[in-house]
Amino acid sequence: MRRPRRSVPAVLTALVLLAVCAVVTTALVQRLLGERPVLSYDTVAARVHDTSWNELPVLVGGGAAVLAGCVLLAAAVLRGRPVALALAAAEGIDAGTPRHGLERSLRAAAEDVDGVAGVRLRLGRRKVRLKVRTNRTNRDGLADAVRAAVEERIERVGLAEVPDVRVRVRGGAR
Repeated sequence: MRRPRRSVPAVLTALVLLAVCAVVTTALVQRLLGERPVLSYDTVAARVHDTSWNELPVLVGGGAAVLAGCVLLAAAVLRGRPVALALAAAEGIDAGTPRHGLERSLRAAAEDVDGVAGVRLRLGRRKVRLKVRTNRTNRDGLADAVRAAVEERIERVGLAEVPDVRVRVRGGAR
């Protein structure tokens, strides 16, 4: 199944590297032109030469670099939520449905049930959680009706792994 792209960490890393490259390039061009550079090489070299390994700025910078590296490594290695969910195989054909489309379809199925004023849906790997809001004074049987409508829609879509449907009803009289 398709997994999400890791575009946010990649864009942030690219922006940081671009900013560093822009500052260094600007300083080098200014130095070549004989102007006072934004970032003086001599000042940076003297500061680095005078700093020892066990000073606080070095330790904080090293810790931040290690933390950023671990976060980027985790973003690259850990699996994200699938973008598409597998459909039941039919005669050797592999197919999937987009997660957002399935969420919209399940939400619409729940909203079509009589007495439902609003729906919050969370589609997990093994569960579909619905929080249904109603204006009814008597909400008996509403959770079962919403569950049946959503399960029927899931069956019609034909997912390879059928998730468990959990419904909570809010509002109305108990």
